[in-house]
Amino acid sequence: MTKTASGLYIETVAEGAGDPVAAGHTVTVTYTGLLASGITFDPGNAPLTFTLGAGQVVAGFDEGVTGMKLGGIRIVIIPPGLAYGERAIGAIPAGSILIFRIELTDIAG
Repeated sequence: MTKTASGLYIETVAEGAGDPVAAGHTVTVTYTGLLASGITFDPGNAPLTFTLGAGQVVAGFDEGVTGMKLGGIRIVIIPPGLAYGERAIGAIPAGSILIFRIELTDIAG
């Protein structure tokens, strides 16, 4: 597992193939979101499509997907400062560390 300068932890489970994605690419991912306690807060029942770098997801999710390749899988651990900080959002308590298993399934743009 690698720690980035921002404090995000990334483990590449599967590298994938092709060019890495960057800001401006529209990507589709499947994911599961867990709290540090192991409780699933988002089972990711539907694929998520968003544009990297556009602020459509929390900063840590954006950073965690940046650089992935098609078919790649990562485990990303997001500190509160790159997620929701001290705000509680739905089933996510304030100050939560978030853990995502992310698979990049499509790239456009």
